[in-house]
Amino acid sequence: MRYQLTELLREPSQFLFFTGKGGVGKTSLACASAVALADAGKPVLLVSTDPASNLDEVLGQKLTNAPTAIPGVPRLFALNIDPEEAARAYRERIVGPYRGALPEAALRSMEEQLSGACTLEIAAFDEFTKLLGDPAATADFHHVVFDTAPTGHTLRLLQLPGAWTGFIETNTTGTSCLGPLAGLQAQRRMYGASVSALADATRTTLLLVSRPQVAALREADRTRGELSALGMNNQRLILNSVFRAQGQVDSVASALEARGARALAQMPPSLAALPTMEVPLLSHNLVGVEALRAFFQTRGGGPEQPLLNDEGELPLLDPLSALVDDLANSGRGVVMTMGKGGVGKTTIAAAIATELARRGFTVHLSTTDPAAHVAAVASEGNPRLRVSRIDPAAETRAYVEQVMSTAGRNLDSNGRALLEEDLRSPCTEEVAVFRAFARTVAEGEDSFVVLDTAPTGHTLLLLDATEAYHREVARNASNLPEEVRGLLPRLRDRDFTRILVVTLPEPTPVHEAADLQSDLRRARIEPWAWVINQSLVRSGTLDPVLAARGRGEIPFIREVVLALSRRTALVPWLKDEPVGPAKLQQLFEPCRN
Repeated sequence: MRYQLTELLREPSQFLFFTGKGGVGKTSLACASAVALADAGKPVLLVSTDPASNLDEVLGQKLTNAPTAIPGVPRLFALNIDPEEAARAYRERIVGPYRGALPEAALRSMEEQLSGACTLEIAAFDEFTKLLGDPAATADFHHVVFDTAPTGHTLRLLQLPGAWTGFIETNTTGTSCLGPLAGLQAQRRMYGASVSALADATRTTLLLVSRPQVAALREADRTRGELSALGMNNQRLILNSVFRAQGQVDSVASALEARGARALAQMPPSLAALPTMEVPLLSHNLVGVEALRAFFQTRGGGPEQPLLNDEGELPLLDPLSALVDDLANSGRGVVMTMGKGGVGKTTIAAAIATELARRGFTVHLSTTDPAAHVAAVASEGNPRLRVSRIDPAAETRAYVEQVMSTAGRNLDSNGRALLEEDLRSPCTEEVAVFRAFARTVAEGEDSFVVLDTAPTGHTLLLLDATEAYHREVARNASNLPEEVRGLLPRLRDRDFTRILVVTLPEPTPVHEAADLQSDLRRARIEPWAWVINQSLVRSGTLDPVLAARGRGEIPFIREVVLALSRRTALVPWLKDEPVGPAKLQQLFEPCRN
């Protein structure tokens, strides 16, 4: 049954979770809903659990880990659960009491042990569970609206209360990958309360956000099933950016409308059975309080904003084929597509991989994305192209077996039991996935490896885990793998690893990509080129919504070319969805001028 989005705000539950595939509009919808609830007189806390959060830009307010008042919206407060900041506070809570009581060397050792990816995750998790399980943390608010990370990260976050609770219940030694379990035991009651809150339909509503796209709907259905398995059944579906042509219908408008209709016709029946709300495609981006406030004023879409004038001329841009020409000249190496979720990293990676394979090169196309959409876009029809994904469950099993057969080989029964218990920690998966990532990158010494990486925050956490992984392997295994020792040098070698920053010609994707580039440069990793994907500016469409969106792209294309990128390729919006080798070839056709 279809409802207006305004139905969401009539009797909302205490906790509202907006989740879905990257780029479907979770942040815009979460922010607009939070503004509407606050305007209705309800104190609201808006929370991002996304490591790559863009709440700051959408709300026009710099946020921290503490609730911050949003100017222009009385009763609305927002915060970002920043893993790095949460980890610093977590380390200080553990180490602080010992300052002045232990030698400096001992304190440095404690800090080093708490500097890995596992600490990042558990620290952010503590902040998340506090909001769900500690009534005092949200006593000042009538509603808490969560703008969650792209789906794979979200599911892991939602599973953690059960995972950590189970680990504590079965742990008999009092130790974990975080050291003594005393701190975790103290949180046990809060973890249990978080699980109860998430499963309580009277308190929590899960809003699955999707666009009328096959991959996004498939991901929403997968999320629906996994949340149901966790006991979280109070679910709603929001179909965002539904396009229906207006006025004079041209080939671009007709193709976009037909593509959406086909995707909706293929919607899994289990997903279609959910209460569903539709939001139309807008001619403008939802950025700023006034745009968010206007969103609910006209059928969930809001009034149209004035169109931009005097946007300036388009700068010179490369076609994607020019980038592939240069890659082919190198004959081997690693290509990584990186950027905000939903910008088309998978499509760009698949197109480059299939084109290199078509030119006769041996290519391995893989992904580190927990949501793993690469197999749905690329085909293994070419024998020179191998497609895989780094499966966290399989990699964890293999890692545990290796550790038990090496570090555990000469232990007595008590020692092996302790090691097995340690490896049942949820943190083991991060280490196992990282090892597989390093192994895949090493293959670029002899052939091409194209990596469709995870959404921005997850990828950076993975890259930042190098030193933590070194320490973890040293603790649990006798030999450090060569591919791990060589990973950072390989990533920093621009002749070996070519990082493509993929973005859309819109404010949030461009500015998040700029932040990503800054983070990479701090790690001494230099992007090779930028790819601006799905551009309407040269489409020639006469549809008023699509034409307005195309004109609105120009300032952001200019910003990329003139201020951010040494080299930029433009990929136009395609009438035929680029799925499979034949349709991916469209990306190499010359752009229209």
